[in-house]
Amino acid sequence: MGNGALSGAVIAVAGAGGPAGRAALLRLAEAGATVIGSDNDPERLAEAVDAASYATGGATVTGDTVDLLNLGATRDWATRIEKDFGRVDGLVHLVGGWRGSETFTRTSLDDWDFLEMLLVRTVQHTSLAFHEALQRSDRGRYVLISAAGATKPTAGNAAYAAGKAAAEAWTLAMADYFRKAGGSGGPTSAAAILVVKALVHDAMRADRPNAKFAGFTDVKDLAEAITKVWEKPAAEVNGNRLWLTEKP
Repeated sequence: MGNGALSGAVIAVAGAGGPAGRAALLRLAEAGATVIGSDNDPERLAEAVDAASYATGGATVTGDTVDLLNLGATRDWATRIEKDFGRVDGLVHLVGGWRGSETFTRTSLDDWDFLEMLLVRTVQHTSLAFHEALQRSDRGRYVLISAAGATKPTAGNAAYAAGKAAAEAWTLAMADYFRKAGGSGGPTSAAAILVVKALVHDAMRADRPNAKFAGFTDVKDLAEAITKVWEKPAAEVNGNRLWLTEKP
């Protein structure tokens, strides 16, 4: 593990307990990074951390149960990581959620209240908590996972698409911070957006063996794309949407 492309890097993964988070923990650890996951479900997080550590032969993969809806708790998490490991080279934001409606007319603003917390507020908190540490890194990366629906919303997905669009705008503002902080030499850290149509994993395929999942991105492929964000120069990825599915 120590000779991987991300050897020596310290990367936090928010929302590490879900299928995409598990895949990201594993791939980042395989690439040599020290990985610190967070999730609001301690049991699910522990399973994800143990699986990644075991599969990589004992790579440094740890977990913290953090309430990312609490800015103070999120800042404490960022501070603790930098204190314990000496640096923070990345924050991968995988906190998600979905609610939709049959038609635009039947959209419930309760769905917006729910999604605004998961899709927007957690991005605000993680970015504000980690941006200074990421700027101090010589390869800092903030990676947001977004959806094609933010670019072309559908009638029944108004709340979800609006939440994803707001999260993208916030991330692009962070990218501008990195651009300005880099000065004439260009940014040394970056905020990038990986765009998918939707995600698919093995359990979904097992539950729906006849489904085609057209245009969906496998969580393993997403994890690989996340890792590759560090392989490109900061100026190349900062403030950019990196599409993993066809543009709408």
